[in-house]
Amino acid sequence: MMAAKSWLVGQVEICMKLLLSSVIACMVSLPIANSAQTPSPVPSDSAAVVDGNNAFAVELYNHLKSHSGNLFFSPVSVSTALAMAYAGARGDTAAEMEKTLHFTLPPERLHPAMGALLNDLNATHNGYQLRVANALWAQQGYVFRSDFLKLTQSDYGAGFYPVDFAGATEKARLTINQWTAQKTEDKITDLLRPGILIPTTKLVLTNAIYFKSDWQAKFDPEANREEDFHLAPAHAVKALLMNRAGGYHYFNGGAFQILDIPYRSGESSMIVLLPNDKDGLPALEQSLTPSNLRQWLSQLKPVPRVLVTIPKFKTTEQFELQGTLGAMGMHKAFHGTDADFSGMTDKREFSISAVIHKAFIDVTEEGTEAAAATAVMMMEMAVRPPDRSLPPPIIFRADHPFVFLIRDNRSGSILFMGRVTDPTK
Repeated sequence: MMAAKSWLVGQVEICMKLLLSSVIACMVSLPIANSAQTPSPVPSDSAAVVDGNNAFAVELYNHLKSHSGNLFFSPVSVSTALAMAYAGARGDTAAEMEKTLHFTLPPERLHPAMGALLNDLNATHNGYQLRVANALWAQQGYVFRSDFLKLTQSDYGAGFYPVDFAGATEKARLTINQWTAQKTEDKITDLLRPGILIPTTKLVLTNAIYFKSDWQAKFDPEANREEDFHLAPAHAVKALLMNRAGGYHYFNGGAFQILDIPYRSGESSMIVLLPNDKDGLPALEQSLTPSNLRQWLSQLKPVPRVLVTIPKFKTTEQFELQGTLGAMGMHKAFHGTDADFSGMTDKREFSISAVIHKAFIDVTEEGTEAAAATAVMMMEMAVRPPDRSLPPPIIFRADHPFVFLIRDNRSGSILFMGRVTDPTK
């Protein structure tokens, strides 16, 4: 994963904790070519938001899977940043965003339900860290609708920070990058590269998510083995594989297996989808749809003994998502003459110039650390021998490419998603 990729700015690394972190930024600018407490949503609304976000997660994965190598992102980070932009969208722009993001509720119910989910993710957790933060970075002196600012603050907890994109562009970039680094324990740094902000940038919407937890049952470092990880049936690299035997929730899908590896509190899990064949990843990805994933996860059942082998891995990846989102159906938001974000300023003068997403994960014997951030920029347009008295153990040996996700088990939300094709990169 150290090889350069046009769609990826980042690198794969290896670490001693499992850390998940993600950041996304949306930037809105003017086109250069042309001059009170929100009521708690009902449970069905919260479920609709989770179902929509998870469907978006799978669809986004399927649009990114064509790129070679490892893959990692936070769908909930992307959804949240774009939901704040959607709050200011109107007309066909809003309709395209609704469809692409799988928003099925009317806005007056969607945003409170999103807020309730974020409040739940930010609640006090038992033995692990999970935090989500949002912010609006606006050109100083520029006037935004009060109802837009009130909604993003009340439902998304987004702070409002005036900066000077026009006169001090680089200082504004460094300020936003400092915020994302602070919110992700310095796992997401340099989210916005030099030159991504321009003097006509008027608003940057950012989301950051950070997760860190030990496993419920840790892997013993003494059981680690330097073994073959099969990139393809006839091509392998040496990788450090972790081993453990124990009880887990498991599903046999015929051509693939799914294992739920819980974190310390049981409130969250890493779920690994492993094809049986060493070259079975493309077929598994082809079958990965929102409905299939929902059905598969519903069939996870406890089994008393699984021999688990998974690699240690660490990666940082960055994407510019505007092209991908356009291919998913979100076109008008990126075109200065067509975009309608008049819900932000009463004028049709904004379009999204970039959607930047960066994510980090570190999986080790002790647990996982992960973080991610998103910016939406808008411009003015070894295992012991088995006990013979027990049934034969299930073998779950992830020594070849697999898909994985980090799920909040209380809400069912997919927080992070990706694949490992080479744990040494």
